Amino acid sequence: MTEYTLNRANGLKAFLNDGRIEMDNNPAENAIRPNVIGRKNWLFSVSEAGAKANAVCLSIAETTKSNGVDFYEYIKKLFRDLPNLGIQQNPEILDQYMPWSKTIKEKCSNN
Repeated sequence: MTEYTLNRANGLKAFLNDGRIEMDNNPAENAIRPNVIGRKNWLFSVSEAGAKANAVCLSIAETTKSNGVDFYEYIKKLFRDLPNLGIQQNPEILDQYMPWSKTIKEKCSNN
């Protein structure tokens, strides 16, 4: 064990030489914690389609969060607006409803 640690000493001390490097990975672990906690429940999805739907919903939630968009406000806007749009005739309208779009950031921002 000691030799293993000594062989990795430079990597373990990298944060001392570069202030951009974190001492630990707590922020990354905290970011994925909700998914890890729920993982046991999601293992038993009733169907493959249910598991895929869950993955889509989680992806949307994380994408909104990473773009500074309030997930609840975003979903409310989608449910209000999308049924009234001609998406089948004009699918590029959806670009305006992506979490990174300027309009969505203005209307559904966390700030």
